[in-house]
Amino acid sequence: MNAAELSNKLFATMIEADRSGAARIVEEALSDGMPPQQVIAEILDPAIVRLGKQWEEQTMSLAQNYVASKIAEDTLLRCIPKKDERSLNKGAVVIGNIEDDFHSLGRRSVGLFLEAAGWEVHDLGNDIPAEQFVEKAQEVGASVIGVSAMMQTTALNIRKVRELLDQRHLNGSIKLAVGGAVFNWRPELVAEVGGDGTAHNAVGADELFLRLRSETGGR
Repeated sequence: MNAAELSNKLFATMIEADRSGAARIVEEALSDGMPPQQVIAEILDPAIVRLGKQWEEQTMSLAQNYVASKIAEDTLLRCIPKKDERSLNKGAVVIGNIEDDFHSLGRRSVGLFLEAAGWEVHDLGNDIPAEQFVEKAQEVGASVIGVSAMMQTTALNIRKVRELLDQRHLNGSIKLAVGGAVFNWRPELVAEVGGDGTAHNAVGADELFLRLRSETGGR
């Protein structure tokens, strides 16, 4: 069974709230020799994007979303490196869902993947105002703020983070990464909300955050 077929099966288990069935799909892929990063990029991530569309179209319940988030987390924990295999700390980052956005699935995936890649992740959660992102970043010395939004209506609230960084003259020392399904559908939205970059999925988050950190003069 190829990755697309496995992703379809994983998506079905998410909708059906079948955590054990999802675990079997992931184990099947890994036992067949598929690298963990490929499982995340080609099986889990397409399923997450489909879930995001259903959420935006309001054809997915809160209960389904909750279990889907747990399945995504199960998959990531199965595929990310064990603690003693992780790289050294790459520095602090702050992530969260912007004000009025409650779709945590993508953010949690990115957070787990960044932690596995060696970042010190400060996850603020859902419905976070711009001021809290900036204040936390200053408090922990973060070089990157990662803000997630599922829909265009909530994504536009990210402009407030950009405005605060500019007002406080922090745009050279703290970069703004943006993410969520809407940025894959509308790439021009990254510039519209003042983002410094985006990644299509959790696998690309480490590379994006490294690039943005380097733009602040960090190494």
